[in-house]
Amino acid sequence: MALSQLEPQLIWKNFSALNAVPRPSKKEEKVIAFIKNFGENLGLETTVDEVGNVIIKKPATPGMEDRKSVVLQSHLDMVHQKNNDVNFDFETMGIDMEVDGDWVKAKGTTLGADNGLGVAAIMSILESNDIPHPALEALFTIDEETGMTGAMGLKPGQLHGEILLNLDTEEDDEIDIGCAGGIDVTATQTYGLEEAKGQIVKIEVKGLQGGHSGMDIIKGLGNSNVILGRLLYTGLYNQNIQLISIDGGGLRNAIPREASAVLSVRHSVEFIDQVTALKKEILDEFASVEKDLHLNIETFSSAEKALSEEDSRKIILALKSAHNGVYRMSPDVKDLVESSNNIARVELKQGELKILNLSRSSVESTKYAVAEQLKSVFELAGMNVEFSGSYPGWKPKPGSEIVKLMEKIYEKDFGSKPQVVACHAGLECGIIGANYPEMEMVSFGPTIRGAHSPDERANIPSTQKFWKFLKEILAEIPKK
Repeated sequence: MALSQLEPQLIWKNFSALNAVPRPSKKEEKVIAFIKNFGENLGLETTVDEVGNVIIKKPATPGMEDRKSVVLQSHLDMVHQKNNDVNFDFETMGIDMEVDGDWVKAKGTTLGADNGLGVAAIMSILESNDIPHPALEALFTIDEETGMTGAMGLKPGQLHGEILLNLDTEEDDEIDIGCAGGIDVTATQTYGLEEAKGQIVKIEVKGLQGGHSGMDIIKGLGNSNVILGRLLYTGLYNQNIQLISIDGGGLRNAIPREASAVLSVRHSVEFIDQVTALKKEILDEFASVEKDLHLNIETFSSAEKALSEEDSRKIILALKSAHNGVYRMSPDVKDLVESSNNIARVELKQGELKILNLSRSSVESTKYAVAEQLKSVFELAGMNVEFSGSYPGWKPKPGSEIVKLMEKIYEKDFGSKPQVVACHAGLECGIIGANYPEMEMVSFGPTIRGAHSPDERANIPSTQKFWKFLKEILAEIPKK
């Protein structure tokens, strides 16, 4: 079945048009122009602010002029991840999509349903002629996935809405009223090089699921950088290891799926035996959650120079020691991860080392506790550490008028109570709320699985449910 035949046709039409436009984070020029033209072609007041956010205003439909005004908000950028065997350029190519039963997915890449379905829903409201709604401000932000640049650059006074509906969560039975903040932790160092003194060996970790480094961090999924660190560590005290290169992971907000290392060891047969023994244990550990995990260890050929044994030892110990995964569960909200870290990217090339982390927490002090623990580990290993991109969390307000309204509508329409939750992901509401403290905020969306990975897929029946819910919320927004 073609996407154009799916219901609601308006959303899938706009999603298809959006996905034809390249929109990786940090490179949103084309999609900014696309949305700007969309608003102007509808004859609506459309502006682009100095950081690239697009704001489109639409007056209330007849009879809705006395209702509270609403900001509909989603982000334009998408995570660009692909399988290694897929030839795809996110800067020039549109997403190649297909229907698979009740799901829409992409062919070997991220789909962009995060947050493209939210964008498409807002576009559908803006171009509609028969959907009742109050005065609207559609806010399309940029660079949510890799820095929250759009939300951070949004200035006070640009918006006048009293309620903000963020359409960027991934479970259709949830109403989100809080989220985690985050901070980037980057460790770097430059090392001298020397001739490799032993046999060259290559270790590969691949086939992991990956996923969202916030929402999926509680699932116990494999992190390729962590597994690689374990494999390197196992021979550290019995071998003379010299690292040549490491290439693991990618974006900070994606749990890394693949990693490899090239190294020199004095006794390669013994080393491979040790790593092979640990390999079996690791495969057993992850058998229930990572069925496609593959670990390869083999002799290799490389003409590149290597790090010294002492520098190699420090890097391996740092990878073994740095915290990854859940740091603390919330004592106040059941089953909510309070704080965590994702060792997202490890790159060692020609003596230049970078280790990229994303630490998250819904409590500001714990966010820095995680980041400072990482800083301590990396500095003990002689690395330089930088904090950047810090953004605040969003404190829940469960008794707000909009939350109560949405609970009532959901129960009436779908026959059950929604889950009112906070999430361990970086939504823009916390940042926007810093400049608009009086604005009521809530986040919801259709069911999406595998966000931030090539397994990302959007549920078709859930999108229909989400569209019905959104339209009814707009129709029942309370009076001023």
